[in-house]
Amino acid sequence: MWTAPSLDQVRALTDDVGIHQHAVYDIPNRKEGYCTDDVARAFIVAVAASSHDRQRADALALGQVYLAFLNDAQMPDGRFHNFMSYARTWLDDVGTPDSNGRAMWALGYGMRHAPRDSWRHICRAVLERALPHVATFEFLRPQAYAALGLVHAYEALERRDLTVEATLRGIGERLLAANVATRGPDWNWFENVMTYDNARLPEALIRIGTVLSEPAFRDAGLDALAFYESVTIENGTFVPIGNAGWYPRGGPRARYAQQPLEAAALVDAALAALAATGSDRYRRLAECGLEWYYGRNSRDAVMAQFGGCFDGLEERGVNRNMGAESTLAYLASAFALAVPGADAVLRVVR
Repeated sequence: MWTAPSLDQVRALTDDVGIHQHAVYDIPNRKEGYCTDDVARAFIVAVAASSHDRQRADALALGQVYLAFLNDAQMPDGRFHNFMSYARTWLDDVGTPDSNGRAMWALGYGMRHAPRDSWRHICRAVLERALPHVATFEFLRPQAYAALGLVHAYEALERRDLTVEATLRGIGERLLAANVATRGPDWNWFENVMTYDNARLPEALIRIGTVLSEPAFRDAGLDALAFYESVTIENGTFVPIGNAGWYPRGGPRARYAQQPLEAAALVDAALAALAATGSDRYRRLAECGLEWYYGRNSRDAVMAQFGGCFDGLEERGVNRNMGAESTLAYLASAFALAVPGADAVLRVVR
C-alpha cells in the first residue's frame, strides 16, 4: 500500500513564523532563526503533501505559514530577504541570489499546484513582482531555480504568457551557452567544477526544453545528466559530490561530506528526463537517488528517520542533526516518487 512520508520533523521545526533553519539532533536550534531558502523548500513540500489525504490537514496549516513568510520576505522592489532572526527581524539588506531563485521556484510551483485558489493568486502576484530581477542573476544556480518555478508558472498560465516564455528562453540560452563553453571530450558540464545542488542545472535545461519544445535545450540537458550519472553512480549506488573539495575538472572528486540536497536534485532531474523521454530507465535513476536516504549509499547509513533526515554523510559517520534543508530534501524526493513507507523501502533496498 502506497503511503506518504511523515511530516513529524517538519512540524517540530515549524512555528507560527516559519521553519527553523537548523536543529540540534531533532529539536529546533532557535538561535539560527529562519531563511527564505528553507521556507521556499518547505512550501513546495507542504503543497505536495496536501494532495495526500493523510497529510492534508497538516500540510494546509504548514503551507499557510510558509506562504505568509514568502509574502513578507518580498521587498518593495520585488526582491526577497533571506535571513530572519528568531526575534522576527530581517538580518540582510537583500537576500542571496540563490534564495531569490528558490523563492521564485516555490511561487511558480504554488501557482500550478497549490490546493487553494487564494494561494495560487498570492503566488502569482508575488512572482510577477519578482520576475524582472531574473535577468540580474549572475550565477547559474539561481537562474536554474527560477526556471524550475517558471516552468510551473508557464504551465499554470496555459503556456500563453510571453514574458514568462521569454524569461525561460533566456535562462535556457544562458545554461546552454555555459555548457557549450565548458564541455570537452571528458567533461560535459556547465562549469569547470561540480559543486552543490549539481543536478539542478541539467534538470532546468531539460524542463525548459520540454515546455518550450526546444530540442537543443532538452538534449543538452539530457547529455549533461548522463555525464553526471557517469560520475556519481557507482555499481547502482548514488555517491554524490562531497563538499570537502568538490570535483574540479581534471582533479580528484570529493566523496564526503555528502549532502541530502544532492539526492533530491538527482531525483527531480531523473523525473524531468523521464517526462521528456518516456524512458523508464530514468525512473530507476530517480529511485537510486531516493534510496540514498534509506541506506543504499557509500556508508550503508540510513539517513531518513521519523520524517526527518540527518544533515550529512561524512567520512567518519553521520551528522545526526536534522535541519530543515536535509529534512525537506528527503521529503521532496519521497513525495515526488509517491514512495511507500520507509519500512517498505528499506525491505526493498537492503
